[in-house]
Amino acid sequence: MPGRQVALIDLLDRLLTGGVVITGDVVLSIADIDLVRVSLRALIVSVSAENPSPWDPPPEGEGPGRVR
Repeated sequence: MPGRQVALIDLLDRLLTGGVVITGDVVLSIADIDLVRVSLRALIVSVSAENPSPWDPPPEGEGPGRVR
């Protein structure tokens, strides 16, 4: 996108609206022997009314254990 500037906040808004997956690997080795390996995976999305947080309790009358 030559000639077009995008503010950092606009870029973050676009990324969080659709979601971002971040992955990475860290390997600690000595003499070509792997001693420690850490695999990192993170899913980052925004929380909204359409996409509520999984840690919030469900609204009254919804979710598992509801009585009809």
